[in-house]
Amino acid sequence: MRQIILDTETTGLRTEDGNRILEIAAVEMINRKLSPPDRHLHRYINPERNSEEGALNVHGLTTEFLSDKPKFADIADDFLRFIEGSELIIHNAPFDVGFLNMELGKLGRGKITDYVSGIIDTLREAKELFPGKRNSLDALCDRYEIDRSNRVLHGALIDCELLAEVYLSMTRGQDSLLIDFAGEADDSNDVGGIPRRTRKPLIVAALSDEERAVHDAYLNDLDKAVKGQCLWRTMTAEPTA
Repeated sequence: MRQIILDTETTGLRTEDGNRILEIAAVEMINRKLSPPDRHLHRYINPERNSEEGALNVHGLTTEFLSDKPKFADIADDFLRFIEGSELIIHNAPFDVGFLNMELGKLGRGKITDYVSGIIDTLREAKELFPGKRNSLDALCDRYEIDRSNRVLHGALIDCELLAEVYLSMTRGQDSLLIDFAGEADDSNDVGGIPRRTRKPLIVAALSDEERAVHDAYLNDLDKAVKGQCLWRTMTAEPTA
């Protein structure tokens, strides 16, 4: 399986305010193993406008630094070829997808979902795993004890590398599950490409007369306590003719 961990940096938070992408990174992972750096894609982009102050404080990429970089239109083909057919892994996917769709829309190139097999939002998955807790990338790195000491400013490439480690940590149990399935496979009972585990028939143990008497006595006491409204007795009562 080919997956791409993707992140962008932008001039501001809202596309509605005319903000643009100024950095994009895509880190390749095949069968849950990161590819070497020469198989990653990383581009700085001239957004053709200044960054908002808040965004500049986050990524530190000045207008001067970006002035001689290619525009999004110049890197679009390389980017789309790189991600084509893969599954994207993005933290807070609606944000990045919104900006990518805006940039592609300006070029008449459709939407990002036209080019990929699917998108995983690690923020949404983290919220399901850790409801009510902070689930920013920094918080997840701390939770999984991932070193983020080099992340002084936000940068698309380092954020992708950290997110890759977070994603692998979040989904590590899936590996062991698949290994267990593979170890005891019954190819005749595949479900969705994952072989079922071969299992012996369940053993059903019947109640002894003594155990049944104890159970009936418990139900009698319970029925008295609720004045004849014991649901178990109602459910198990034999139908009358």
